[in-house]
Amino acid sequence: MKMNEKGVGSIWPAIIFVVAVSLCFASNVEGGCSRSPVIFNMGDSNSDTGSVLNGFGFVRPPPFGRLFHRYVGRVSDGRLIIDFLCENITTSYLTPYLKSMGSSFTNGANFAVGGGKTFPRFDFFNLGLQSVQFFWFQNQSIELTSKGYKDFVKEEDFKRALYMVDIGQNDLALAFGNSSYPQVVERIPTFMAEIEYAIVSLYQHGGRKFWVHNTGPLGCLPQQLVNISRSSDDFDNHGCLKSRNNAAKKFNKQLKALCKKLRAAMKDATIVYVDIFAIKYDLIANAKLYGFENPLMVCCGHGGPPYNFDNLIQCGGLGFSVCEEGSKYVSWDGIHYTQAANQFVASKILSTKFSTPPLHFDFFCN
Repeated sequence: MKMNEKGVGSIWPAIIFVVAVSLCFASNVEGGCSRSPVIFNMGDSNSDTGSVLNGFGFVRPPPFGRLFHRYVGRVSDGRLIIDFLCENITTSYLTPYLKSMGSSFTNGANFAVGGGKTFPRFDFFNLGLQSVQFFWFQNQSIELTSKGYKDFVKEEDFKRALYMVDIGQNDLALAFGNSSYPQVVERIPTFMAEIEYAIVSLYQHGGRKFWVHNTGPLGCLPQQLVNISRSSDDFDNHGCLKSRNNAAKKFNKQLKALCKKLRAAMKDATIVYVDIFAIKYDLIANAKLYGFENPLMVCCGHGGPPYNFDNLIQCGGLGFSVCEEGSKYVSWDGIHYTQAANQFVASKILSTKFSTPPLHFDFFCN
């Protein structure tokens, strides 16, 4: 069928849009390592690949994990940011440290636990306790590999490994639960002290390559938004809470300064600071440009617009609803991101445009 001029004119913007978005998601998608990569990750549910599941036997009901066709310990419909980063360097997804059966730790281990915080140091699998778990893992792994065991990390590989830290969201969220904005900000140096303690401790145990994610826009999470009056002057132009996001920005400013301080103190270490806040806020502010639905609406929840989030009927609970597979939602359950959003964030991380210094993710294994 012959296409008229109007048809030609109307189709080109759509083609250009699709190509532009595809290029955005494909940004630096291919990475490679000249030696087998080893990664140790510490954090919270944003990077927990099964610690809560394997450590406590807590199985979330469908539709959690629906893109895996079963629940695999991730608080999402599918893959997390860390999964996409592992794919980029062609290594297996990180095995949770707490997984006791059928485990291989040849490419590292994941110590992140849902609910993890920086403070108090040794409270419930917080960052300090995750560090202690790593030290024990390191001790046992070196001993076992010296005896010929194959599923663990060799002594020399601990020095070559990448040490990832992705934590802070829960510290801020819980602080806002019982404190004013000025009080929350006053607590941030305490959170920084715990992150510094963890990184320095890892350095003292041989770590030399670090990858540190800052915290995302807390004020854009539907769980934070739902209890605030719509008439409040705390909303910004994109519907997010200014107070929560400003606290996250202050947290990130201090975290970036901490990374700079540690670079000066640990001159033989490489510390990459990644601006996750900027990536996620850009996604929310320009969701339609990137092909996403309403960025503040929950895919899996209850209550309908504007947020589809209800503290009493959450994803998987009696009466919840879920968006169709393939839908481009940012928020999965009001707190965590969908696989589609995680893939977007990972693609931006891999671009190096949000990293200081701007190193490729595979820098540690080449």
